[in-house]
Amino acid sequence: MPYLFTSESVSEGHPDKVADQISDAVVDAMLAQDPNSRVACETLVTTGLVVIAGEVTTKAKVEVSEIAREAILRIGYNSDKYCFDGNSCGIVVALHSQSPDIAMGVDETQNREQGAGDQGMMFGYANKETPEYMPMALAFSHRIMKEMARIRKEELHLMPYLRPDSKSQVTIEYNDDHKPTRVHTIVVSTQHDDFDEDQMMLAKIAHDVRTIVIPRVIPAELIDDKTVFHINPTGKFVIGGPHGDSGLTGRKIIVDTYGGKGAHGGGAFSGKDASKVDRSAAYATRHIAKNLVAAGIADEALVQVAYAIGVAKPVSLNVNTYGTAKVKLTDAEIGEKLSNIFDMRPKAIIDRLGLKNPIFSVTAAYGHVGREHYTQNIELNRVTVRQTANGSEEVRTRESQTLEFFTWEKLDYVDAIRKAFGL
Repeated sequence: MPYLFTSESVSEGHPDKVADQISDAVVDAMLAQDPNSRVACETLVTTGLVVIAGEVTTKAKVEVSEIAREAILRIGYNSDKYCFDGNSCGIVVALHSQSPDIAMGVDETQNREQGAGDQGMMFGYANKETPEYMPMALAFSHRIMKEMARIRKEELHLMPYLRPDSKSQVTIEYNDDHKPTRVHTIVVSTQHDDFDEDQMMLAKIAHDVRTIVIPRVIPAELIDDKTVFHINPTGKFVIGGPHGDSGLTGRKIIVDTYGGKGAHGGGAFSGKDASKVDRSAAYATRHIAKNLVAAGIADEALVQVAYAIGVAKPVSLNVNTYGTAKVKLTDAEIGEKLSNIFDMRPKAIIDRLGLKNPIFSVTAAYGHVGREHYTQNIELNRVTVRQTANGSEEVRTRESQTLEFFTWEKLDYVDAIRKAFGL
């Protein structure tokens, strides 16, 4: 019997995503100067106010409040009419140094390799439903949000009433073979300017979403005359963003990952440097799952890894192919082979994926996974420590580097996996 599965996405202007982007902007600013920065930065946003708190250990010297303002303005909150304006909102910063008890188990020394920054389990997932190797419902939800943001910033004449806050939700119908067959329902709620004629403008928004946005992001053959549309179903969405609802870092972890498919270990990503395995190991397991599926070992894969705080070697690695494996091996045997290919110690993950670089701000909206790998030349102000006759001094230099973004989305281990499995 056919069944339905639903996932949601939110825009960069959603209050929780505003908080995520501020937190990751702080992470990047510190890593840009000091790649060894340890950062755990939480953000709260509400009407006219930003509170930034957490623990950092870094040689970087950054103006946290200015970093937050730049992130808010980049999102599009640049007017008092939103009751949340990057130019004028109040900002409270309460950052202090990381606990030495944690650092003792995490820091690498001559006698000890770098341990995991916390205990816990992390999951990575991939399937063949979309070119992104992502669940279709979430991939389409993200596409809707990204396209609406692009229109708001680059083609505003098409939908000039758009404001930054919005949400999408897509329901996919599957057949008995667990294959997606059609889009069952699309839900879009977008913040908009205030209007004198509410019903007229509600109809226009619904028309524009259906005729401008949807055709650009969802294949026409998956939509039929039975597809249900709910566009701004409450009837009005003027008050939004941090004025409409408070936002917190790490409150959209399902949007950040697989939309409810697979599994989630519970740890948020944004605001954390890569020594926190909540972030780095989640990226590494996605890297494994995506390469495993792309290599043809299975049509669907969930990879779990777990750690003890301060210990480098994972306590477990588990693979679930949901019965879709194309090789005559059990999932346990597949996992054992993958353990020999991928070094899952924290330092190895960081080195393999280049996670000491300032590459995280772009992950903080529209998903940390399922994105396109790319490179970009970045100007960095680095801080190094030089030993002198009187002790040590900090030296600041400016350098240009080509950085890789979304390295965990690369299909660079397909050949190694196929060779290991005799394909």
